[in-house]
Amino acid sequence: MALMQPTGLFINVHKALVIPVTVAVMLSFSNFSTAMWLYLGMHGSYSILWLIKGRTYPDRRFAEKVPIWIGIVFVFLPLAGYYAAPILLAWLHPNVPAWAAGLGVSVFTFGIFLHYVSDAQKYYTLQVRSGLIDTGLFARTRNPNYLGEILTYMGFAIISWHWIPFLVNSAWIFGFFVRNMIKKDRSMSRLPGFASYKARTGMLLPRLLRPAVRPAAVE
Repeated sequence: MALMQPTGLFINVHKALVIPVTVAVMLSFSNFSTAMWLYLGMHGSYSILWLIKGRTYPDRRFAEKVPIWIGIVFVFLPLAGYYAAPILLAWLHPNVPAWAAGLGVSVFTFGIFLHYVSDAQKYYTLQVRSGLIDTGLFARTRNPNYLGEILTYMGFAIISWHWIPFLVNSAWIFGFFVRNMIKKDRSMSRLPGFASYKARTGMLLPRLLRPAVRPAAVE
């Protein structure tokens, strides 16, 4: 029988290696530019926060156990594609324009906010009650956490100043995020009120012109 490990372990190993990998390529290519340090600070902080999140409000999906070889081939190795950004940035020494650095930080900041805050909202709401979550960050988009994760990695891609990280991000968007969002919609379709919730929200991008549902007052 194959040894089994939770899928979260393989994700956490990838996150834990972000800082060592980035520092290693900085040393290997002697690249200590402002853009390189900026990338290290952004992706390193994101990874540390991910590990903290896993200890404080973990995602139950990542508790599912899989054989080690499946975790390596189908979880860790696809995630390793994200290492392309720091490797290319360190190797090619691009002259990242100041406006691109500012844009990358801005996109990253919006992304990390949406990702971690919506995950916290979902986790702590489900500690109190089950059912549909349609308030807060979920009031206008059904997947603010996925939107946040996509924006986070788009921020990294902008800082890398190369097209390959955008290609990696696109592969993840269409190969993982879109598929999971469709699967999630099918699962939530059984919940009361989902039809009206779906009609007033976007699957990924928020519908900003529609009135949001306000949470009920707590007496």
